This record gives sequence, structure tokens and C-alpha cells, in this order.
Amino acid sequence: MPEEKSASAAIDLYVARENPALVHVVDALRELVKKTIPKATEAMNPWGVPVFEFNGPLCYIRVGKKHVTFGFPRGSAIRDPGKLLEGEGRNLRHVKIGAVAHARDPNLKRLLLQAKALNDETPVSKSLRPKNQLKRKKRKATITKRSKASGKTWNDHSRL
Repeated sequence: MPEEKSASAAIDLYVARENPALVHVVDALRELVKKTIPKATEAMNPWGVPVFEFNGPLCYIRVGKKHVTFGFPRGSAIRDPGKLLEGEGRNLRHVKIGAVAHARDPNLKRLLLQAKALNDETPVSKSLRPKNQLKRKKRKATITKRSKASGKTWNDHSRL
């Protein structure tokens, strides 16, 4: 549970940093995912992008200047009768959400359920999943070649 709280706080910080005007849109999307797939977990991927995971990456949220991008890592395999998905890449597809009302489109829920079904059928193995950015190990101070002679660590040089 603490990991979920730290991921939630990291996502809140991400939204505040990128575009606080879209916080309500992001909140509506997060609520949609949590209600549609209650066992999905929030995380930050290694690139600092908020994601939901369920047997692997399920969807992601990117905050832009005028809209929120709600994307699916396996989106090319999702049927989209509502014609919401954009993108032409090999796998990724996304929907641009500019208002809370757009986040309540019933077609988004259908896309989420299909993404969940894909992950149920063929889960992404743990070795291929991005590592959670919040679980990074603390780095130790290293000694550079130049500082070996003086016996000072990098942190010691920063005080000079």
C-alpha cells in the first residue's frame, strides 16, 4: 500500500509540474481506470510517465499543453469501433482528452477492458516490464579518477 501512495503522490506532482490546469482531466482518467479495473496499480515508469499496470503495462497518461494523452502500449491490437484511437506506430495508440466530459466517454471504458483482456490472455513477462522508477536504489558516492589521488569523493569536491 505505501508503494501505491508514493506512486499516487508522484503522479500528482507530475501533473502539477506539467500542466496543473489539466488536473481534473487526469483525475477523471485515473478514476475511470480504478473503477473499470480495480486491481490495476498506478506506477511511474522509468521515463517518468504515469502508468497503470495489470499483468504488465495497461495504459499510460501524458500531460500536454492543451490535452492529456491517454495511451495504450498494446493499442494496435485493440478494436476501436468508436474511432477514438490515434497513432500509426507498431504498438502504441492513444486518445487525446481535452476535457473531463471526454474522459467519461463510454468507448474509453471499452478500450480499457480490451487492454485488460489482452494482458489477461498474454501477460507481459516481468523481465520485459519497465522497472518502477520509485524503487530505485540509492546511489553511493563514487570516487573519480582525478579525485582518487586527493582521496576526496565527488561530494567533497562539490563543497569547493
